[in-house]
Amino acid sequence: MKIIAVGWNYAEHNKELNRINIPEHPVIFMKPETALVRDNKPFYLPNFSNRIEYETEIILRISKMGKNISAKFADRYYDAIGLGIDFTARDLQNEFKAKGAPWEICKGFDNSAPISAFLPKEEFDINNLNFSLNINGEEVQQGNTKDMIFKVNDIIAYISQFFTLKTGDIIFTGTPVGVGPVKIGDHLEGYIEHNKMIDFSVC
Repeated sequence: MKIIAVGWNYAEHNKELNRINIPEHPVIFMKPETALVRDNKPFYLPNFSNRIEYETEIILRISKMGKNISAKFADRYYDAIGLGIDFTARDLQNEFKAKGAPWEICKGFDNSAPISAFLPKEEFDINNLNFSLNINGEEVQQGNTKDMIFKVNDIIAYISQFFTLKTGDIIFTGTPVGVGPVKIGDHLEGYIEHNKMIDFSVC
């Protein structure tokens, strides 16, 4: 089972990270299975970072094996959507980027990918889907998939050129503007439209 994620997929988020150029292709990175947190279990702040930031994302569940998938058929390869948090050790990421070094550690550390239960994709318009995150009752991030630089079908097609997708794989599709740090005691609640998807605390 693979966790594949797309970076820099919302223009306004790129601006808040001081990235001016729009990527030519989806920017892909991966998280190990040990990054997953399910069932609203708490997220424990690691001791190796002084700035862990949330990135709220729509996630896809792959439902059949595929390689070199055409974008026009890509919707046949996932059956459900959910909400995920791509926790990022931002201080480590900035340090690694400054050195031109890989930054898997800051994205793929244990428990860095809390995910919700999944909902059938047929209930939603994947290309016009609102999602949001509240922390301690205040909305801190809100996005809509219509603002993606690379749409879901194009993401699946691109990824499948390099990695064979298998049933159960999860794709994080990118985060909108509004990322920020979490601290011990924070209570996170995430929504797809009006459906509460995640509800957990930081410890």
